[in-house]
Amino acid sequence: MAARTRRAPAGHLILLLCGLGALLLGQAQARSADEPVRVAVVIDDLGDHLASGQRTVDLPGPVTCSVLPHTPHARRLAEACHRSGKEVMLHMPMQAKNGADRGPGGVDIHMDRTAVEAAVRKDLDAVPHARGVNNHMGSLYTRHPGNLRWVMDALRGEGDYYFVDSRTTARSVAEQVAREAGVPATRRHVFLDHDRDPEMIRHHLERLVRHARRHGYGLAIGHPYPETLAVLEEVLPEWARAGIKLVPASRLVELYGQEEENVP
Repeated sequence: MAARTRRAPAGHLILLLCGLGALLLGQAQARSADEPVRVAVVIDDLGDHLASGQRTVDLPGPVTCSVLPHTPHARRLAEACHRSGKEVMLHMPMQAKNGADRGPGGVDIHMDRTAVEAAVRKDLDAVPHARGVNNHMGSLYTRHPGNLRWVMDALRGEGDYYFVDSRTTARSVAEQVAREAGVPATRRHVFLDHDRDPEMIRHHLERLVRHARRHGYGLAIGHPYPETLAVLEEVLPEWARAGIKLVPASRLVELYGQEEENVP
């Protein structure tokens, strides 16, 4: 009679598998430890006020400047950001759920495709050197994939632009629609200044760094408030000394845009 193959007890198999899993996890962590921690900070709502806009231009490092179209200082600040070596984005107004005034330019869900294409073109023309776009407001518009597709098709037709979903609503599908249209995309992971208290802003910057340490990268959006700019003036040099690499938003899109669906 043939000898039976002796099976290892189930408990031993579980321990073996757990050990193997821990080994692989340790190897993955060792590999990721060698990767630089990359973060992008986008300051949007630029264009209405020259002084706060210029202070944003003067921030240390490659902070990304997102400019509202058709505002009094849009063109001047976009030019200043570009000269300083900072990346420029169009902060494109989109319809909000609460009916708030989105400001000049932009799109709403009642516009047809032709009107949307014209708005995209005019907004881009109003913000020289823009390399990407993120939504201003948009808690209603970014829920509508058909309308968003017109925006993304227009962006693709106008040039090599990327899109950052500001995530003004958890129901936004803007990032997904951008990718489906062939527009490179990422999204906001942290808002810096819902609460303008400096300690809360520092807390959210720490959240951004924790997110980046976990995933390798992270993107935050803030505004040119005096409190936000003062905290960034202090923190950005500290990041440089700590080895946290501040990069333009386009760099995150280039490196990690296709991984976003796996990031909470």
